[in-house]
Formats: sequence, C-alpha cells, structure tokens
Amino acid sequence: MANPEDGGGFALYRYSPSVALAAIASALFGVITILHCIRMTRCHCWFLIPLVIGGFFEIVGFAGRAFSAKETPTWTLGPYIVQSVLLLIAPALFAGSIYMILGRIIQMTDGESHSIIRNKWLTKLFVTGDVLAFTVQAGGAGLMSAGSLSAMKTGEHIVIAGLLIQILFFGLFVTVAFAFHFRMYKVPTRKVANEYLPWQKHLSALYLSTILIMIRSIFRVIEFVQGNSGYIFSHEWFMYVFDALLMLGVLVLFCIVYPGAIQKYLKGSGLTSPELSESLMLPIRKK
Repeated sequence: MANPEDGGGFALYRYSPSVALAAIASALFGVITILHCIRMTRCHCWFLIPLVIGGFFEIVGFAGRAFSAKETPTWTLGPYIVQSVLLLIAPALFAGSIYMILGRIIQMTDGESHSIIRNKWLTKLFVTGDVLAFTVQAGGAGLMSAGSLSAMKTGEHIVIAGLLIQILFFGLFVTVAFAFHFRMYKVPTRKVANEYLPWQKHLSALYLSTILIMIRSIFRVIEFVQGNSGYIFSHEWFMYVFDALLMLGVLVLFCIVYPGAIQKYLKGSGLTSPELSESLMLPIRKK
C-alpha cells in the first residue's frame, strides 16, 4: 500500500491517523449510545433501534480506526475496512429512526389529513429508501476496501450513488415534514388545539438532525468525488469536523429532545404538561 507521503496510486491513508482522536470519538459515542440504549429499553421505544445500532457502528468504527492508527505506517486491511464501512453507513441507520419519528408525530397530533403522504405509506416509503441507500453505500465501501485501484474507483462511484439516494430521500422527507408543519400551524387539529402536545419541539429536532446528516452526506459526496488522492482524503480533520462531530450532535440532540415522550403519549400514559417536559430531560430517573 502507498504510504502517507505517496502522492500517487492507492493509499489506505494519506496522513498518519491519530490514535487519540479516534479513541476519544469512540468513547464519546460509547457514552451517548449506552444512554440511548438504556432509555430505549425503559420506554420500549423500539423504533429507535436503528439509531442505537448506528451509535454502536460509530463506536466500533472509531475503535477500529484507533487500532488502525496504531499500525502506522504498516496498516492492514482488517481495521481499515471496519472503520471505513461502519463510519460510512452509520448515519443511514440514524435516518431510519428519524423517518419513523415523523410518522409518530403525525399519529400523536391526529394530523394524517395534513400530511401529503398517508401515514400508512410514509414510514414504508422512507425506510425503503433508507435501506436502499444503506445497501448501496455498504456495497461500495466493501468494494473500495478490496485494495486495488480499479476496485477503489468502482467503489467510490457506488458510494456516491448511495449518498445521493440518501440526500434525495432526505430532501423529500424535509418537504413532507415542512408541508405537514405548515398545514398544522395554519389549521390545527382538535387534539393540537385542545391538548398540550410537544409536536413542534420534536419537528424542530427532526429538522436539525436532518440538516446535520445532510451536511455530512454532502461532505462525503465531495470527498468521494475528489477521490483517494483528493484534498479532503489527505487531511484528517475533515473526518472529525464534518462527520464525527455532526453525528455525535444527532445523538446528543435526541437525548435532549427525546422521542420517548411521543411513545408514552401514544401508549396512553396520560402524561400532563410537566410530565411531558420532564421526559425530555437528559438525566434518567426511575419513576
């Protein structure tokens, strides 16, 4: 394999990756993912399983990157493949939960008449698109990790296609969410008008999480368009600023504005306004 200073051919890395940065990233994702796992189990919010699995992918991915960094400059394919594939596809799992959260917001508000896509098909459509994007990206990443220049080029094109699919479905998702938001704001349903429902808070969280993943996906498209010898691939800080930090932000966001409040309402727990507000707080408390 080419070394970091080699400007031509294929290289696993074109810099000496930092062990410390990868270890810190893995630890931070570990803390927030375990917190999500505990809260998900307590409230039986199984629609957050993709989010939690994505968090574990980030943990293992950055752990693999730390192990790979320790091998500098004689890297082996195993740890590189682990970090390359898992860190690439983890956000697609985050997206799967995000899509399902919108469907539950619509249910909570009795707002299906305000959605441009029937709730029956909403989750199916977007989760299907997410699975497609996930599969294409994973296949491309696996091909890129084969180690040859031809496989690398083909894999890059496949990954770009997967990322574009993800961006396309995210764009459609934002359109559907915004249309629902606008219609509900203009003509609230009886439930929204008469009850305390934190629907706008959860929609705002969806918008922000979608923006974070969109920025990260666009960054990844640019990275793969530039190729293995491009500027982004040659500078490690891009990976942490435009990928790790943004995806950690998604997990932290959903700890602060926790979708479990929606699930509790749908199960008929009869939460009052203070109880709903309390359920959105970060600390875990026993009832």
